[in-house]
Amino acid sequence: MTVGWPLMLLTLLVPLLLLVLYIVMLRRRKNRAISYGSLSLIKEALPTAAPWKRHVPTALMLLGLTSLGIGAARPQATVQVPLDRTSIILALDVSLSMCSTDVAPNRLAVAQDAARTFVEGRDDGTQIGIVAFGGVAELVVPPTNDTDDLVAAIDGFTASLGTGIGNATIRSLDAIAEVNPDVDRASIDLSDSVDRDAIAAEEDYVPDIVVLLTDGANSQGVEPLDAAQQAFDRRVRVYTIGFGGDEIAEMVCAPDQIGPGSFAPGFGFSNGRPDLGDTTIEELRPFLVIDEPTLREVADITGGEYFRAADAAELVDVFNQLPSQIVLQDEETEISVAFLLAGLAMLTAAVGLSTLWNRRS
Repeated sequence: MTVGWPLMLLTLLVPLLLLVLYIVMLRRRKNRAISYGSLSLIKEALPTAAPWKRHVPTALMLLGLTSLGIGAARPQATVQVPLDRTSIILALDVSLSMCSTDVAPNRLAVAQDAARTFVEGRDDGTQIGIVAFGGVAELVVPPTNDTDDLVAAIDGFTASLGTGIGNATIRSLDAIAEVNPDVDRASIDLSDSVDRDAIAAEEDYVPDIVVLLTDGANSQGVEPLDAAQQAFDRRVRVYTIGFGGDEIAEMVCAPDQIGPGSFAPGFGFSNGRPDLGDTTIEELRPFLVIDEPTLREVADITGGEYFRAADAAELVDVFNQLPSQIVLQDEETEISVAFLLAGLAMLTAAVGLSTLWNRRS
């Protein structure tokens, strides 16, 4: 336990001095009693109440003053942040490559199933938010415990152009900043105001985490490693998941996975298959293959972990491991009110018992 105002602990000298004074008075009373010539006179002068009762009000008074002194020093106790104040941001890739059919029926459908199962299985109070990202990142659902809203958002995913891994990280940090006052928005430059060595050495992270799933490489927007540094400066861990096989398979989107954002000039779909126009798959290969080195480094920078899932079973397994990655952080909470209330209660009891027992003695 720590205290906010240490100098107020000097008030504890008051009950200590009163205790010394009380002991001195008792001894003087005892010495005066010995000087009486007749023991019968002493017995007649003694109160009829039990001897121990006369010390109880004094003890309560001294304890009450001690409790008030501690309360005045603003004591703080270390407690763990409860799970209902913890957020997990699921940043899920909805780029067109997620329609790849190497995982049946396609990667996006399998990722939706895994995310849906994860959301529906949470019952510990953890809040979940969802960021969907292609070329741009959008906060679809802010951190919430409303399972229906989360599932509806996951079911509504549609494929889009581009893969902005850095953008998704930044948007996830801003989502956490909205619910955790200890996390600054990404627009605030913290590079000169944080002690990175201390964060790394003490692993002083906030309990909120980002889980980023992608099947490709960053194609536009903020560089992933720059975004990872921002997450580290805010003590937010990022867990990355590389999803899908090593080979580029045919991309086939289901009708409900094709939205307005999926199209661009000269681009379209035919029977769910993207029409790339003059662009070849080989030209897109650098962005369609999982960039494992970058995803691993993002996790390493932020204190998270990188997972690889090649199929549906492995992806479900990764999601099942996520709850164990939440580390509850210690938080200083002021408990002065408890000491002040206890002190007042003891002083009130001291006055009440003293009045009651003296009346009966």
